[in-house]
Amino acid sequence: MRHGRHDSGHHDPHPHDQDAAPDPHPHTAAPGDHAHHAHHAHHAHHEDSAHGDHAQHDGGGHGHTMQATWGVAASATLHCLTGCAIGEVLGMVIATALGWHNLPSVVLAIVLAFFFGYALTLRGLFRAGVDWRNALRLALAADTLSILVMEIVDNGVMLIIPGAMDAGLASVLFWAALAISLVVAFLVTTPINKWIIGRGKGHAVVHAYHH
Repeated sequence: MRHGRHDSGHHDPHPHDQDAAPDPHPHTAAPGDHAHHAHHAHHAHHEDSAHGDHAQHDGGGHGHTMQATWGVAASATLHCLTGCAIGEVLGMVIATALGWHNLPSVVLAIVLAFFFGYALTLRGLFRAGVDWRNALRLALAADTLSILVMEIVDNGVMLIIPGAMDAGLASVLFWAALAISLVVAFLVTTPINKWIIGRGKGHAVVHAYHH
């Protein structure tokens, strides 16, 4: 007996040509991605704001810079000159009394010039209520370069004038040479102070405490 073709009747529930079912979970940005992008955006905004504030601060800072006029520069130089003159005279008195020669006399005069130059600035700062540490820092920043230039010129002139260093305190030559040296030091140091003050340094750093 011939049997017909047996059809199992089994159908593939997932035919290959059937359209794929839509993804029930379409790809969306993960919360972490949103947080990452938000962090970068906030960081960029913060940098822009910081740069803007920095530029504004720089621009505003110039408005507080002390105006470097010749009168201001001359006043600052005269302040240093006073301390230098006291140091020079006192140094010569001590050196003469001790019988010192030129080199130790010059060294002593320079040390005393710096001491009295700083002392005059410190006195004004203490009157303004500035503490010791800040007052010393301000005095060093305000006077060091000015006094250094003044002492180089001052003592240089004294050494150039014949017999000036060997003349006694009772000699007209000594006082005349000292006067000339201080005038030359003043004329040389004033334009230097003007340039320094114009850059916001030197006596510009203590100007606010005197006004």
